Amino acid sequence: MTVSARHKSRTLWLCGALHAFTHIYQVALLPLYLPMQKDFSLANVGQATLLVTAMMVAYFLPSYGMGTLADRMSRKKLLVIGLSINSAGFIGLAFAPNYWTALGWVAVAGFGGSFFHPAATSMIARLYPIGTGRALGLLGIGASVGFFFGPIYAGWRAQTAGWRTPVLELGLLGIGAAGLFAWLAEEEPATAESSTTRVPDRGLFPTPTLWVLFITASFLFGLRDFAGSSMGSLGSLFLQNAHGFSLRETGTALSGIFLAAVVSNPLFGHLSDRGRFRWTTLVLVISAAIVAIFPRVPAQWFVPVYAVYGFFFMASYPMVEAALMETVPDSVRGRVFGLFITIGGLIGNLSHWLVGGWVKSLGPPAHSPAAYYWHYLVLAGLMVLALAGLPCLHAIRNGERWEPVVEHPLGARRTAVRDPQLE
Repeated sequence: MTVSARHKSRTLWLCGALHAFTHIYQVALLPLYLPMQKDFSLANVGQATLLVTAMMVAYFLPSYGMGTLADRMSRKKLLVIGLSINSAGFIGLAFAPNYWTALGWVAVAGFGGSFFHPAATSMIARLYPIGTGRALGLLGIGASVGFFFGPIYAGWRAQTAGWRTPVLELGLLGIGAAGLFAWLAEEEPATAESSTTRVPDRGLFPTPTLWVLFITASFLFGLRDFAGSSMGSLGSLFLQNAHGFSLRETGTALSGIFLAAVVSNPLFGHLSDRGRFRWTTLVLVISAAIVAIFPRVPAQWFVPVYAVYGFFFMASYPMVEAALMETVPDSVRGRVFGLFITIGGLIGNLSHWLVGGWVKSLGPPAHSPAAYYWHYLVLAGLMVLALAGLPCLHAIRNGERWEPVVEHPLGARRTAVRDPQLE
């Protein structure tokens, strides 16, 4: 079946809407740590930040399994089921009578969220084999909207109605969005690759060397994710403790990270189609520099500085994802991406819990901006270190490029192809 431009565009924007909800749920709790700590009578803020870590662990652990499903069944159905479960977790959290019940519900929410990325990323990479970076950048607009809307809405509503109200409302909106997607989205059509060709079944990567390169890249980009997630959780506590920000002000400031990414994701995604790795290096180096100076910035500049940081940092995601998708054929993209975010995501999202421990260990100095200087320097260093993952992806692409080939009596074969686009 031929994939029409109309079908591709419609699928892309509908997936972007689901992408927004996936990330709304990941960040909505960031400005709510202190009221949740009070409501559940928690001994320290680290237990409150653990809720987000638990949600993200439940989000990343099943990712490889979800990638396997994305390679074998309807990706549309996976997306509908996933958002429904994700939303139900937030509805349950809104009525949680105690901390342990809350932990259970955030785990449910995280599990539902794990359906999205393996299915959606592989779907869009299949639909847009040319201009993959631009397409994933457009998909990333949904993430930017979600990241922006989540904390600002949660902080605004919690300021006057308590933390449970925005959690419940966001859950109900997600259920509605899942229903609309099920109604309006089309099933993904078959491609020529899936119907007339095959790739030898020799696992995700055919050699131990490629496996080592892939795992190393996943770990290194997990350091990027750790730094990026910390900018949310550490930023929430930094703004409230060291600068006396209210819940509403904190939510508004954190939302600044994601607003400008609505422009930068498709922009850098498009630019990276003519030089994936050099553009990724640029945005991460600039991001690291901003992180290093952030706690020294006057309070009135936090929102614009967050916006500039987010403009560059968030743009790294579609570029890295496009590079990853181009290393393997469509038949294994769901599993490869699932494993990638399992490794990197688990590392990255330990940050919420560890940040709570860092701030707790500060004691009374937690109310002084200077106490946070070295924390932000560490995060900047992790972003720079993550750049070492780019040569790993480059080596995988140049070391073994799978090309789908037509069935032949003598068997299918793969060829190695160098791609100057990735230089």
